Amino acid sequence: MKDVVIRHIIVRGRVQGVGYRAFVENEAARRGVEGWVRNRSDGTVEAVFAGPAEDVAMMIEACSRGPRAARVEAVEEREGTPALLAQRRITEKFSVLATV
Repeated sequence: MKDVVIRHIIVRGRVQGVGYRAFVENEAARRGVEGWVRNRSDGTVEAVFAGPAEDVAMMIEACSRGPRAARVEAVEEREGTPALLAQRRITEKFSVLATV
């Protein structure tokens, strides 16, 4: 069985108002990754991904590119926690959450 990892990222650049969250949601669905994504009031996007290490790594790679209209300047990556993952909506595998 593949190892499951949880990763927490903050994405900086032109990542709001360009379809970034929808892009992340679609990529997560395509890869079967659990978690959530949301805008932050400082202009960044925050996300948590959980799944097999290879799938999560591919999600983070996709986030470093983003949708066509985005301009990703940096992706800050750190260990995620079950508590962070639990912020998603209980009925959803992957959630788009409200801005914080």
